[in-house]
Amino acid sequence: MDTGDIVFDIETKKSFDEVGGRTFFDKLGISVVGAYIYGTDKYCAFEEHEIPEFEKLILSAPRVIGFNIHHFDLPVLRPYVSLNFKNLATLDLMEDIERGLGFRVSLDNLAENSLGVRKSGDGMQALRWYKEGKIDEIKKYCLKDVEITKNLYEFGKKNGHVLFYSRDAGGKMAVPVNWSPSENLGAKKNVQLKIF
Repeated sequence: MDTGDIVFDIETKKSFDEVGGRTFFDKLGISVVGAYIYGTDKYCAFEEHEIPEFEKLILSAPRVIGFNIHHFDLPVLRPYVSLNFKNLATLDLMEDIERGLGFRVSLDNLAENSLGVRKSGDGMQALRWYKEGKIDEIKKYCLKDVEITKNLYEFGKKNGHVLFYSRDAGGKMAVPVNWSPSENLGAKKNVQLKIF
């Protein structure tokens, strides 16, 4: 199957507080993996026991895309899969934006200012749903985050920038991005911000 690029997000069973700190990704557990598959134009949700299916998809994907995947999603996924992440072509939108700006910007801030939408909740709510056995609610929430990440990626790819609200500037600012698959994503220097 030609999967095309895959956008994904992970929701966990436990918080960092519950597992002893931010270094214990392997103890967080996965409740749901949400994905958008460009090759089929479909959103899919995978429960923990279905992660081998997700692994097959990302193995055949030209690139996997997400928001903070290098510092959260992939480390959480690592205990579940046998693939070597060094061989995986990735685009971490948050990391790329942080590289350009020198600081992090939340997905909610970028989505609200670039797309005019807000996230439907937060990861702590997803943890409560897991404890309550509400897996369908987690799937909806996770897939909404995947949709927002996909739309932010497409906005940046089309417009060459994404927008965020800067308290320092007192308004919307644009950060240039180049998210074409063939570009060197880490080569930003002297980023020029624009006020909107």
